[in-house]
Amino acid sequence: MPFQSSDPRDAFALEFGRFIEHVNSTARSELLFGVLRAFAMKFDYPWIAYGSPTAEQRCLEPPQYDPMVMLNYPTEWQERCSQMGYGKLEPTVKTSRARLGVFRWSEVYTDASTTREERHVFDEAAAFGLTSGITVPLHGPDGHFAIMSFAQPRNRDFQHGTIAYLQLAASHFHLQFARSRVYADVPNLTRREKECILWASRGKSSWETGMIMRISLNTVNFHLKNAMRKLDASNRTVAAMKAVRFGIIE
Repeated sequence: MPFQSSDPRDAFALEFGRFIEHVNSTARSELLFGVLRAFAMKFDYPWIAYGSPTAEQRCLEPPQYDPMVMLNYPTEWQERCSQMGYGKLEPTVKTSRARLGVFRWSEVYTDASTTREERHVFDEAAAFGLTSGITVPLHGPDGHFAIMSFAQPRNRDFQHGTIAYLQLAASHFHLQFARSRVYADVPNLTRREKECILWASRGKSSWETGMIMRISLNTVNFHLKNAMRKLDASNRTVAAMKAVRFGIIE
């Protein structure tokens, strides 16, 4: 439940201290996200999205396609985004690449560089319960980049204190999430499975891959099927995306 205290600053500090303790003692990524959700709910912000888009990506892929994405946005909104292709217009990712500090969605909405189509994405998001929000760009070494957004169903401005604590929470979650991924169980693919997925990621068909690797079409499909099973992927495209995220292929 949201904070109820005669001095909100004391409540903020107390809850943030508890958040740090819980995050530091949690190793699994899905449990980390649960701790973050509980903390954000103390500020009455139920919706969160976190991920690390690559240099080519303009949006966060759905979690089922990308093990590095975690979000709890309304299912209806996720389906709407996929149906309408709104990922290609994702204004928060574009803005995050150009900024170092946290920003309000309202700032992006009113910015002169924001297109009419991008404003329409914000308008539709509001209709699905994502009425106002902030995004925290998380820039790291070697060009590493991630973002985290917090949203609420009411058109209420984020207070400076709230923004400060959510930004700190996002940074601490990001660091702990990175540590958890180091120890995550990376699928163990054979050399042939890696090669087949690599060529699939480059757009080669099974026949073309067989010609390149000098193996039969059936053998290529056999290795791809095993790789998809190990990566828990429904098709070779999803398998290739997950293999890149796990560092199995480049």
